[in-house]
Amino acid sequence: MPSNFNARDPENYERLMGRWSRLLAPLFIAHAGIADGEEVLEIGCGTGSLTFALPQAAAFAGLTAIDHSELYLAAARAKNRDPRIRLEPGDGSALRFPDASFDRALSMLVLPSIMPDPQLAVAEMRRVTRPGGVVAAAFWDSPGGNCGHRMFWDVAAMLDEAAAAARAYTLARPLYRPGALAHMWSEAGLVGVDQRSLMIRMDFADFADYWQPFASGEGAIGAYVATLDEPRRAPLEQHLRQAYLTGAPDGPRSFVAVALSCRGVVPRA
Repeated sequence: MPSNFNARDPENYERLMGRWSRLLAPLFIAHAGIADGEEVLEIGCGTGSLTFALPQAAAFAGLTAIDHSELYLAAARAKNRDPRIRLEPGDGSALRFPDASFDRALSMLVLPSIMPDPQLAVAEMRRVTRPGGVVAAAFWDSPGGNCGHRMFWDVAAMLDEAAAAARAYTLARPLYRPGALAHMWSEAGLVGVDQRSLMIRMDFADFADYWQPFASGEGAIGAYVATLDEPRRAPLEQHLRQAYLTGAPDGPRSFVAVALSCRGVVPRA
């Protein structure tokens, strides 16, 4: 799966993304739906936050969960105790499965930050989903709905031209524009399109809990931090600490994080 995500270490990924995707998963499942007896496909399973939440929602027949990172797949396999769940490498832009192979195709926190061509990925999800089946995806509303990530990019962009360019690339993607997500689902030939906003809160114990996942080099933000030498990294950490603290002593902070979620149905012949 071609990916924009810097996958380096499953434990760092858990601190960066996994703990929040586990909170989001039940909200996404409630919107995307799942039913007993279904064959389900998950695109971009990571270490399994959505994967292992799905069996709690329905007695599906089988779940095929794919990811581009063998590191994350290995971590997910180590946790898997369900013989119905198949974890395997795969390319979300060029799925190996025949047409109409699944009852439901799902993807959480993959479009558009990880998949370089979201439109192609949605088209592939639609192709492998049977008539009457559901295609659904959710991802962070990074420009206006993820306070912790937006704070990072705004601070970094004031200090570094490269960060300003990375912020523009990250936050100005066409899919974030009003109406673009539902339009993409319709363009893929899906009907009954329903877009919603799903909100969680990201609770951090202190500034280190917020900063260290980025400093580890994991993910898109981590990939940027990893390019910095100490003279550039130290001011970023200092100014980001000030933004996190907002004049109060170091300690717990809670940031809103909103995901855009969209689902549609493959029309029957």
